[in-house]
Amino acid sequence: MNCYPVNCEDITGADTTCRSSSGKSKNGKNYSNWYTGYNRGYAEICPANVKAKTMESYSDKGIPAPEEWFTGRVWINMTVKPEDGYNVNIAIVTFDPTARTKWHTHTSGQILFVTEGHGYYQERGKPIRLIMQGEVVKIPKNVEHWHGATHHHPMRHIAIISDYSNDTTTWLQAVTEEEYNAFVHPAYPVLQHLSAAAKENHDQLWAGYRSQTAITDPELKELFGNFAFDEVLQHDSMDLKTRLLAIMAATIGCLAVSEFRMFVHAALNNDITPVEIREVVYQAVPYVGLARAIDFLHAINDIFQQKKISLPLENRGVTTPETRFEKGLALQKAIFGTNIENMYKNSPKDLLHIQQFLSANCFGDYVTRKGLDIKTRELLTLSFLVGMGGTEAQIKGHIQGNANVGNDRKTLISLLTQLLPYVGYPRTLNAIACLNEVLPPAAKAAQ
Repeated sequence: MNCYPVNCEDITGADTTCRSSSGKSKNGKNYSNWYTGYNRGYAEICPANVKAKTMESYSDKGIPAPEEWFTGRVWINMTVKPEDGYNVNIAIVTFDPTARTKWHTHTSGQILFVTEGHGYYQERGKPIRLIMQGEVVKIPKNVEHWHGATHHHPMRHIAIISDYSNDTTTWLQAVTEEEYNAFVHPAYPVLQHLSAAAKENHDQLWAGYRSQTAITDPELKELFGNFAFDEVLQHDSMDLKTRLLAIMAATIGCLAVSEFRMFVHAALNNDITPVEIREVVYQAVPYVGLARAIDFLHAINDIFQQKKISLPLENRGVTTPETRFEKGLALQKAIFGTNIENMYKNSPKDLLHIQQFLSANCFGDYVTRKGLDIKTRELLTLSFLVGMGGTEAQIKGHIQGNANVGNDRKTLISLLTQLLPYVGYPRTLNAIACLNEVLPPAAKAAQ
């Protein structure tokens, strides 16, 4: 069996047989060390005369790690290798949520520098420890252990093996689901201070989820949990699906990728389809711009792949290059009425192309798409705008647009109530001022 031709090259023409998991090549040469295990995904356990291609940046995720030593989606970037002339092995290892190593030991020990996200670390016979960005984990010699990402957060660490020439890594059995799920918050008694309704509503979204905030900031967990998952929910009757999609849209407007990921999981846990989730992100593009939306697209695709959802998803576009302007303009008029004709009529000639872009691109390419109905899409647009802040002129236009498609004042109050915990009071109050101007309360409207 030859080594991966894509990632390594024979530099001597000699022994290119790949090493086995025992740390030896098939010709019996001993290569037993940590590099043997961790580098296998990078260069199929190539012996020393086979040179792995160099990763030039430590921010590069590298290549997929081998399933023999890992559970879930993991990437390895062998940043500094022994053949570079140092008696050390340094790797950047990136774990998707729930991904982890198998149980293993190092005769030279190991040092982990957590550079991103949240992770778990456990030594045999001891409780799982939460590790977070900025922490250093010093793993003793010959101690059985494992490390990986938490349930809902990715994790990246720098892994260092010193005294490389004398190190031996022994890979053991996989970490079982029971072992992985045994993490217990040292501060999890915070749940005792959540109302019954808050617990129930939270569990509906993330059953069994162990929040890192409950460990680091239990007081905030209690304050926010009782407010967002009990008090706020008492004040409207918005259905769960619409609420989750709207909060996802608002988190995009706020550029809150971590919170967005949480609500993607909540959506999938409550039978919202991948297509519906994707349409939220696609519709965000003309409103927040691709530069802001692209991280959210990567987020949903990472989650879909973790959950074995095949990509790409089915196409939902309904326009062609020939029909996008016509259908987009027709939809604009259906939502906003004669205002669209006035916008075209009053536009300076040197800015007419922007109006045409709005019709063909924003509405023709995106808002016409299948997967979500127009009432939901207008609520999502309003949620993007509220989350972004500073968009009061557009908020007023889309409040009227919502009313025109059947989302009345009561519905919009429910929407803003649900968004308040995630976007804050200033943006919510600004949006309420717009709502009162466009759709005033009944008593004021009658005056």
